[in-house]
Formats: sequence, C-alpha cells, structure tokens
Amino acid sequence: MNKEVTLKESMFLLVVLLAIIGTSIIGFGMDPQIPILVSIGAIIIFARIKRFSWDQVHKGISSGITPGLIPILIFMLIGALVSVWIAAGTIPTIMVYGFSILSAQYFLPSVFVICAVVGLTVGSSFTTISTVGIAFFGMGQIMGYNPAITTGAIVSGAFLGNNISPLSDTTNLASAIAEVDLFEHIRYMLRVVIPAFLVSLVGYVVMGRAGGLATGDQIQELVQTLHSSFTISPFTLIPVLVLFLCAWKKVPAVPTLLTSIASTIGILYMYHPHTRLAYISSLMQNGYASHTGVEGVDQLLSRGGIQSMMWSVSLILLALALGGLLVEMKIIRAIISRISSFVSTKGKLILMSALSSMGINLLLGEQYLSIILPGEAFKSQYDAINLPRHEMSRIMANAGAAFNALIPWGVSGVFITGTLGVSALDYLPFAIFCIAAPVINIMFGFINKSAKSAHQS
Repeated sequence: MNKEVTLKESMFLLVVLLAIIGTSIIGFGMDPQIPILVSIGAIIIFARIKRFSWDQVHKGISSGITPGLIPILIFMLIGALVSVWIAAGTIPTIMVYGFSILSAQYFLPSVFVICAVVGLTVGSSFTTISTVGIAFFGMGQIMGYNPAITTGAIVSGAFLGNNISPLSDTTNLASAIAEVDLFEHIRYMLRVVIPAFLVSLVGYVVMGRAGGLATGDQIQELVQTLHSSFTISPFTLIPVLVLFLCAWKKVPAVPTLLTSIASTIGILYMYHPHTRLAYISSLMQNGYASHTGVEGVDQLLSRGGIQSMMWSVSLILLALALGGLLVEMKIIRAIISRISSFVSTKGKLILMSALSSMGINLLLGEQYLSIILPGEAFKSQYDAINLPRHEMSRIMANAGAAFNALIPWGVSGVFITGTLGVSALDYLPFAIFCIAAPVINIMFGFINKSAKSAHQS
C-alpha cells in the first residue's frame, strides 16, 4: 500500500515543481518541454518513495493524457486547415478586404471586437485564433504593430467571445459543474465581461492611437503582392461560412474542421484544377510555403501543416502527464480541500476559488481541470454561506478558461504560440481581457453592495 501524501509534502512538492519550471523557462529562457520532463521525473521518484506502484504511476500518466487526445486531434486539423486556407486564398482575401475596411489607428480595438464576435458565434477560441486571428496577425505585422500587441488583442477577443458563447465547451462545463442553467450562467457572466470588455477596449484604443509604422504606400504594395500571388475572391470565403454554419448547427469541432478543410480543397481545385493530389497532401502535412518574393509576405504566409503543431503536441502531452500524476497522487485535491475549509465570506471564497483555478492552470496547464477540481471542492462552501452557484461558475470560467491562455505550458498558451508564433510571456501583458476578467470578478467579491445584489437576484 502507498503512503498518503501529507499536506506539507504536497506543498513542498508543488513549490519545487514551480521552481524548476519557472526558473528554467523565465530565468534561462528554455523551452518548457525539458523542465516539465524533469518535473515528471521528480514526481515519479517521489511517488516511488511514497510506495506508489508502477501501475499507479502509469495510470496517472495515461489518465492525464486522455482528456487531451481530442484537443490534440483538433490542433492537427487546425494546422492542416491553416495551410489550405492560405493556399486557396482564404486568409489572403480576409487580409485584403480587411485593409480596405480597417484603419491603422483603430486596428487593435477592431481586431479585439471582431474576434470577440467570431468567438461568440463559433464558440471556440482556438478556431477564432487560427482563422481570422491569423489574418489579423498578418495585417498587424504589415501595418507595423508589435506582434505581441496584436496577439494580445486577438487572444482577448477570442476568449471573451468563448466565455459567453452557449456553444463553448468551457462555458457549458462551468455551468454544469456549478449545476446552473447555461443561460443564467451567461447572464451573470455579463456582469464581469462587460466591464472587462470596456477596460480592454480602452486599452487597445490607447495602444492603437499611434497606429502602425508602415506607410500607406507600403501597405498598398503588399496588398498588390497578395493580389498577384493569391486568389482574392469572395468565393474563397466559403470555408469561413462553413465554420459559421456548422457552429449554428452545433456540429462538434472535429467534423466542423474536416468539413471546412474539404470545402477549402474544393475552392482550391475550382481556381487551380490541375493541382496534384500529392501537393495537397504535402500542403496539409508540411504547411504552405509562400514564394512571392516579398520577404514580409513570405514570412507571414509560410505556415500551417500538421507538422507545425508537433511542438505544441509534445508540450501538451508532457504537461498533461505531469498533471495526471499530481491528480493520481491526490496532491492537488488535498490542497484545495484544505483551503476550502478556511473560507467563510463571499470575498475570501471567490478569491480562493480564483487562486485555485489559476494555480491548477499553472501546475497542470489544463483548462478543464481548472474548472472541475475547484468547482467540486468549493461547491459545498458556496452552499454553506448561501452564495449563489452562478458566482462560482462565473469565477471558474474567468480564472479557469480565460486565464489558461496566459500559461506558456497551458493547452491554450501552447496552441496560441504554435499558431501565431508569439510566446505567452510576450503577449501576456497585452491580453487585457484574460487579466481583467478574473481581477474584476475578485474585486466584485469584496464589494458589499455587489454581495447584497447577488443575494437578492
């Protein structure tokens, strides 16, 4: 029989793991894979000292990885989707039309708002970032904006839309864990989302006042390059409509992406009927390689492919394996359960709920567990002090799902870095919504007037 891990041992182990990962990534600038692998080794040694069997160790790893299999498949499909969208002209068309509509001065707030609307409509931050997000990212670079700032606006909008979309898996999960009606959850989410939206919008207006560094002539030259090198046509936007239609019909992510890929290949053959099947296969596997002769455009549009996601896949597998071991050894649950027994007021309960969700994101990098584990642990405390469950579902969504985008080894952070090529540490200060939403939620928890109104609702 294995020995039970004590609270002191759990705390010590978590401090060691955070020190290894934090020092390696932030202090030495290392990629996260090796520090996490070292952390896995440290936990396995600790597990054996505590007499956990090899079967338990293997069970922890496999149970941790299992929830990530569908997201990993989605990652690979998105990699294939991006490459065919570029080849067919879908992303270049969005960029060209975008340049004709959006001004440089209001580019950042426009990106934030549009990504929020798309995220709300399709119910997926990942799909938003990997489709219109890539187009906006390219436009931002051409306009001369710092890539980290543009990424921050894209991420903020995508996760805002995701957090209030009835089609979002994390939104549904938060309401289900709290046992709150989905639309009641969304209605109370707006009390935090609207102030966070306004804070973010003001921030992007201020950051965008100076506009980009590129001149009108430079932008026009790049637009002409896109016209001469890619198919620019309203018909190339059909795959975008397919995404929206599938979202409206509530089709799951995997068949939605497959359908969009198929429709994009159809568009590609419509304009380039002699395209070889081997080229399509290579395109989806290795990504699109741009050869316009203009370095900026070639750098922007040489991306996509299943292989481009393998760095992200390797990191996610390791992070989930680490999380699985911590869950199997009951380290996380022991700490959260202990914390939950000390909170007796609304403000403290919401604060500790938020910190627990953020902490799980830091340790496990998994947004679903950052909602499930604190939700299950704190549920009885919300009932004990007569605090409505929608308060819990709201903080789980903001401090769980949205905050995950800020973690370099988190599922969302890894995906964003793999898709846009900007590290989470670089775009973190500019992802205003992902920071503002949990902070505002916590502040509301300590405002007496808010507490009274919540009880009266």
